[in-house]
Amino acid sequence: MRVDLLTREYPPHVYGGAGVHVAGLTAVLRRTIDVRVHCFDGPRDEPSVLGYGVPTELRGANAALQTLGVDLEMADAVGRVGDDGVASDLVHSHTWYANFGGHVAAMLHDLPHVITAHSLEPLRPWKAEQLGGGYALSSWVERTAYDAAAAVIAVSGGMRQDILRAYPSVDPGRVKVVHNGIDLDGWRRPTSEEDLAAADATVRGLGIDPSRPAVVFVGRITRQKGLPYFLRAAEQLPPEVQLVLCAGAPDTPAILAEVTGLVDELRAKRSGVVWIEQMLPRTELIAVLSAGTVFACPSIYEPLGIVNLEAMAVGLPVVGTATGGIPEVVDDGVTGWLVPIDQVQDGTGTPIDPEKFVADLAATLNEAVSDPARAHAWGLAARTRVEDHFSWDAIATRTLDVYRAATA
Repeated sequence: MRVDLLTREYPPHVYGGAGVHVAGLTAVLRRTIDVRVHCFDGPRDEPSVLGYGVPTELRGANAALQTLGVDLEMADAVGRVGDDGVASDLVHSHTWYANFGGHVAAMLHDLPHVITAHSLEPLRPWKAEQLGGGYALSSWVERTAYDAAAAVIAVSGGMRQDILRAYPSVDPGRVKVVHNGIDLDGWRRPTSEEDLAAADATVRGLGIDPSRPAVVFVGRITRQKGLPYFLRAAEQLPPEVQLVLCAGAPDTPAILAEVTGLVDELRAKRSGVVWIEQMLPRTELIAVLSAGTVFACPSIYEPLGIVNLEAMAVGLPVVGTATGGIPEVVDDGVTGWLVPIDQVQDGTGTPIDPEKFVADLAATLNEAVSDPARAHAWGLAARTRVEDHFSWDAIATRTLDVYRAATA
């Protein structure tokens, strides 16, 4: 079987969970089937990976139009028979950025189209701030592709429910749950003396004191990640607890300004506020996570949360919002804590009572850092949970089942 996989992100240009997922899925699927990857951000050196730049004629256009231009080039390329004489059997797209390419390729080349849903445009209305009229276009692309797809893979049961609410015309029988996976060997706490020394040097170089307890956040600066709520909650942490923010790639100047103001306020009141704005290489991020006491995921919209899997694989318990797919990852009272949230049902995920959410988040974070021995034990349980339920081998098997059903 040959599958053409269409994606916005692919190494080395990865900035979010979808890119991490695609890279991991591609690697494991290639053990069994022929996978051709089509991605954005220009040519790649990796065999069977085609990277595309924005067509010259669209370089000054709205970002959504630029995306569609790349999609059309990818759709055309899907129809080409490879050097080995093998034609495509199925096209699999990830996120709205590539959904249009998958939809057009399916029609043009008479192929089944499978979509993996990593997020949904109707549940991210703040993107209108970022894309302007392009948000209407991205929403149209996503709805059109979902309505026509042979199968839609939801990365969590919560995501499946969101898909069926957002797109009631989609046949529920076509929506399958296949969780995100984690590279268990690649995400592991350092143990050798040499690796421990390197990790210690890394975190100290970043301004983190490994002798102090720490709450770690990793994520893009976007509305859905709930960072402003987290920063307000962090005001109530004990003074000895560090706050480590690995946060960059802001969606808009407005959200960046809000986060910057809240960080400045925290720094004026307490020490140990470390903000790392650049995207860290994996080894450095593992060092940061290993120096933490607990990981925080205050998202108000999160289909699953690969960052939670990464933190758990390194042995950190998670304080996460009880929304989306997070409860399918974090076992409350075993591998972490779930913070309750009542949300506005307008697609934004905004807490009905923001102050209550902040207070509940603060109380849970304080509980988490108050007992380091328990946090350590739950971190060990977190590693076991990802080993048992989120290995890439298991995810690949379920994905192949979807492919076989779609091509039958």
